Amino acid sequence: MQPCLIPPTGPAAVAARAHRAALPRLKTRRLILRAPVLEDFTVWEALFLNGDFDGGSEAAWEEFCVYTAGWLLRGSGLMALEHRETGETLGFVLLAMEWEDLEPELGWMLAETARGQGYATEAAVALRDHGFGVLGQGRFVSYIDATNSASRQVAERLGAACEGTAPGEPDTLVYRHGVAR
Repeated sequence: MQPCLIPPTGPAAVAARAHRAALPRLKTRRLILRAPVLEDFTVWEALFLNGDFDGGSEAAWEEFCVYTAGWLLRGSGLMALEHRETGETLGFVLLAMEWEDLEPELGWMLAETARGQGYATEAAVALRDHGFGVLGQGRFVSYIDATNSASRQVAERLGAACEGTAPGEPDTLVYRHGVAR
């Protein structure tokens, strides 16, 4: 195991818990959306390595850290989806900005075993509504691969309006949240 993935002990562990406790904790009917912990990285890494991402485990770690750091730098970021009954980490939602983004992005990524059960919609609604309170309506988007019909359906169930394709990315659709159609 990489040393960066070993949970801290002593005062560092206490500090990490205190920092996580300051972040939002959102509850839905079936889920708890909470700050990520190191143990969530295995789920993130599996999603990263099985998806369309490049760079291996180190790149997955860097992305995990970037999205988690968003809470300190921008007041929004990555949230783990924990099943309320089992405690299992099912995936992630995020309200974050990547380097090339023009505005914050609402995104969702679920483990394959959690897909098709409405978890993405349930979690995205909770984070979207939280985001409206923090950022305001119409202030964030979802970037979705045009071939990803399941993700497009989630955006449409959320009431997001498709604005066309992302600049320079003809295969990526832009869905805006919180604007009347």
